[in-house]
Amino acid sequence: MAAELPIPVYTSLTDVLGDLQTASVQASRWNDVVEEFEKRFGKKPAYIARAPGRVNLIGDHIDYVLFGCLPAAVEQDILFACGPSSQASAGSVAAHNLNPKFAPQNFTPMLKSAPIPSATEQKEAEKAVNAESWDLDINTKELRWESYVKAGYYGVLNHFFPPSSNERPVPIDILVTGSVPAGSGLSSSAAMVVASTLSFLAVNNKLGELTKGQLVEMAMENEQRVGVNSGGMDQAASVISMPSSALYITFFPFLHAEPILLPVLRTNPRAVFVCANSLVVSDKAVGAKTRYNLRVVETLAGARILARHLNVPLQPTERPPLRIVLGRWLGYTETKGQPSELDTDKLKDGLKKVLAEVEKLRPAGRADGEELGLTMEEMIKESGLDKKTFYEVYLSWVEVEATHFQIYKRVKHVFEESLRVIEFRAACLRAADAAQTPDGALPESVLRELGDLMDTSHESSSKTLENSCPEVDELVRIAKEAGAYGSRVTGAGWGGCTVSLVAEDKVDAFIEHLVAHYPAYKGLEGEALKQVIFATKPSSGACVLKLE
Repeated sequence: MAAELPIPVYTSLTDVLGDLQTASVQASRWNDVVEEFEKRFGKKPAYIARAPGRVNLIGDHIDYVLFGCLPAAVEQDILFACGPSSQASAGSVAAHNLNPKFAPQNFTPMLKSAPIPSATEQKEAEKAVNAESWDLDINTKELRWESYVKAGYYGVLNHFFPPSSNERPVPIDILVTGSVPAGSGLSSSAAMVVASTLSFLAVNNKLGELTKGQLVEMAMENEQRVGVNSGGMDQAASVISMPSSALYITFFPFLHAEPILLPVLRTNPRAVFVCANSLVVSDKAVGAKTRYNLRVVETLAGARILARHLNVPLQPTERPPLRIVLGRWLGYTETKGQPSELDTDKLKDGLKKVLAEVEKLRPAGRADGEELGLTMEEMIKESGLDKKTFYEVYLSWVEVEATHFQIYKRVKHVFEESLRVIEFRAACLRAADAAQTPDGALPESVLRELGDLMDTSHESSSKTLENSCPEVDELVRIAKEAGAYGSRVTGAGWGGCTVSLVAEDKVDAFIEHLVAHYPAYKGLEGEALKQVIFATKPSSGACVLKLE
């Protein structure tokens, strides 16, 4: 199982990047980081931690309710050059960024007097944030680059340096650089947190004490410290991904990652995935209370309201996500840590069955053009809880802002998108089997099937989940006009990137069409253009290059 593998530590760049050709192209960038680190800190780094960004091919905003998704790591990545510092203060950090707009930062973690949280408390995000042994002063109201560095440090401190231990973290120097555009939907934030976590693990000699899956869980907890209730897809894709493959990532009853070969990259006819940045910046931590975190609350409250309609009993203080409510309704006992009885085929059948029941969440007598959301008072009434209990369970740990909560639309998106992920996975598996035949031909109908799933996914994101924006919708429309089999928003949304499935021999014409018709691309050329439109090559996951 991929999640149980150790975190890779390499001693050559070829091993890091997978092949000699890629390593030769990237070598100058890595050498520049080493040389700049030596200029700033007077010695070479001991390690370089690498964490790639990711593109989600299909399945956004369903990971935090424990349904599977299909991301792939991209070549764009975040690098942390790091090494022990000669500073006197235990655990102190000097963090520099190669981007001159980000000023150097120095900080030192402080021990709190509060007791260490229990194992149960650490698994609950809100308690893990508010009841920890160390303090690094992350301001979630203001987005700062060093907050992601601090977030990665938190998990290492709280997992490996309890106050009761005589061991203390070593001081560390860090130099950060990255090629994942911030706010692009390619998960630069998760890559930052994963690379940061790896850096502090490496310098403190703790890398060998975690598996990839444990690193994903730690990175999930860490990113929540910057104010985003992440579901784990971004971190899992950055850590566990494999070349030439997407990952079918599931989260219940435990983290599982299944590599899914993308035969479109190696069969005839060949097709590739092309990312195009809308240039609308949307960081998950900015506006989270009206966007990302609001979707989390809507789906969680939706799970309780749906459970009432399905006659699935819940305890007043329970907060089960939709995946667990569905399993209980279908009669499967699924305890965390035990294999799930609900395999992919049964899950597919269950999703089709429950979608008819979701219509019960639609407010009676309201047409599509009318308000389908619930006021706070209506939502609490539908939950069956009193106001105080509802607030404690669903709102006390997260800040959200809305006049209407779109319970029906969000639940509908989750179940329909989860079904599309399963169908996308099945089409990839069928295509991989076809590639094993003597002619290795890939029926074009498979590409059209994958494209149709991407198109309907974007339609749902735009109108049901409402995490798109006019610019992204326009970019998707232009991509389809340019001949893409399918195109959709990828990542958290509200800007960022689209991903399109394009015939390989038409990529140049596809890009030319986007440049000519998407207004924000006017005047872009050369390297600037390559930064906003590029064909993706699925990358390997996070690792550490040891230089000493």
